[in-house]
Amino acid sequence: MPIPLEEELLKKLPSLEADAPEEINKLVAFQLQYRDIRAGDLYNSNKVLEDWLDNQPPRSVLFVSFGSSTTFSDKEVMEFAMGLERSKQKFVWVLRDADRGDIFTGEDRTFELPEGFEERVKGIGLVVREWAPQLEILDHSSTGGFMSHCGWNSCIESITMGVPIAAWPMHSEQPINAFFVTEMLKIGLIVRKWERREELVSASIIENVVRKLMASEEGDEIRKSAEELGAAVRQSTEKGGASKLELDSFIAHITR
Repeated sequence: MPIPLEEELLKKLPSLEADAPEEINKLVAFQLQYRDIRAGDLYNSNKVLEDWLDNQPPRSVLFVSFGSSTTFSDKEVMEFAMGLERSKQKFVWVLRDADRGDIFTGEDRTFELPEGFEERVKGIGLVVREWAPQLEILDHSSTGGFMSHCGWNSCIESITMGVPIAAWPMHSEQPINAFFVTEMLKIGLIVRKWERREELVSASIIENVVRKLMASEEGDEIRKSAEELGAAVRQSTEKGGASKLELDSFIAHITR
């Protein structure tokens, strides 16, 4: 699909300043050692949970997950919980700390939620404190939105499944991905502007974004665009599709 590149749009593009956690910087530095020996580049571009999703109306659930490299403060978690509750929208919230570089150091963190939160949202929302099958959730018929940090894999999975994104970038390339999703593809909404990343995102901001994406005419239009793009992307991976032909060509090249 054609993507606009007007000068005014490019002025809004987030800068590529270094803003990644130290462990990610170390991983990138390690990988860069081997750039000169490559022959080419390849770009990609639980039962209880499933039972709960099966009982929800189509496209009614917001999936909330921020990947394995994002950590929220206790204050942020409290604001987030209050915003989700006040939105009165259905949700699945994966609430877990960032993965540790050394699993043998430190202790697992227990997040504190507002008193009585999980009881009050019972039947409306579900809090998952361990790993969740992201792709399967995004592919479920009840999922109608994805609040994400906008890591590239998460963006690709959401786009492929036709699910619109509430974009909340945290670091690294995520602000650029969020810009691509919201300003260029127009299949999402920004939760927090990148230039205001040092500010606490209040419960009212969370509430308003969730309602706009899940329960407004604007959200319905964004969801329709996401579903159309998702269908086109999936078609491109089928026999005769552009992505399938490119992958076949790559495989033929490296196995000749």
